[in-house]
Amino acid sequence: MLDLISRRDSLTGLGFGLMGLSGFTYNLPNTAQAADLPDLETPLGNLTNLLRMSASLDPEDCPWYYNGTIFGIIGEEAPRPLYTFRGMEIYQTKKIEDGRYFFTGGTVSYITDLESGEWLYKFQNPYTGKTNDVPAAVQGHNPERGFNYTVNGVEPNWAADRIPDKPLRLWWTAAGEYVWLHNETVYPPGMPSPRKQRQTNFARREHFTDPSVRKIPSTFTSTFFSPWPRWMKMGDQPGHTIWHASGAKLDSVEDLPSDFYTRIKAEYPRRMTAMPDA
Repeated sequence: MLDLISRRDSLTGLGFGLMGLSGFTYNLPNTAQAADLPDLETPLGNLTNLLRMSASLDPEDCPWYYNGTIFGIIGEEAPRPLYTFRGMEIYQTKKIEDGRYFFTGGTVSYITDLESGEWLYKFQNPYTGKTNDVPAAVQGHNPERGFNYTVNGVEPNWAADRIPDKPLRLWWTAAGEYVWLHNETVYPPGMPSPRKQRQTNFARREHFTDPSVRKIPSTFTSTFFSPWPRWMKMGDQPGHTIWHASGAKLDSVEDLPSDFYTRIKAEYPRRMTAMPDA
């Protein structure tokens, strides 16, 4: 991904991986099932609605825009806000057969100043006293690399043999006019710790209950626990980071904030689609 997280240590193969390329099986009662809701009890129902919520059932670009804050944690010290960030992830799905989809995409994220919100190119590291160059986070956009989304769970296609199959059952909740999904990112075994991400996607009930809506308008919030970014050059310094972000699925990359759109179009125009080489 850039150096926010190295390619080897990437979250979900999609850089930051905030929302979509994830799945987790819960042995919990489903609190969402009601007469007006689609099937949320069977593995196929969970798969179908996970895809509607995080991307689309159709092979179309599904961009997300997000921003948030990254905190440093050392021992028993209070979490220290270090910098903010802004990014775009863009997904696309392809149906392989009933109960199985290929899910791929990419991400571009930029670190921003904690106080001003301006693009951050140099960072005064409070832990080391040194000044670090701040790279952009760019990863994914490989049509051959992504995730298998199936009724037996979600798995990186490059590590499918290391993720055990288990019927997909997710944690949905419906209350009033809203439906939301608690979900957790899947990582291949052996990745550096600490590493954990939990996100929640939200949708309006009117969209979720309409079967003709194959790409549900949705928002998310996410918390991610990660080792120090390599570009901070923390060496063996104990500690880790916590990322907190929120964002929304967009109809098009044209809906990105204008300054972000201008920068990504100038620097990474091929990254404005999930399948640049398809």
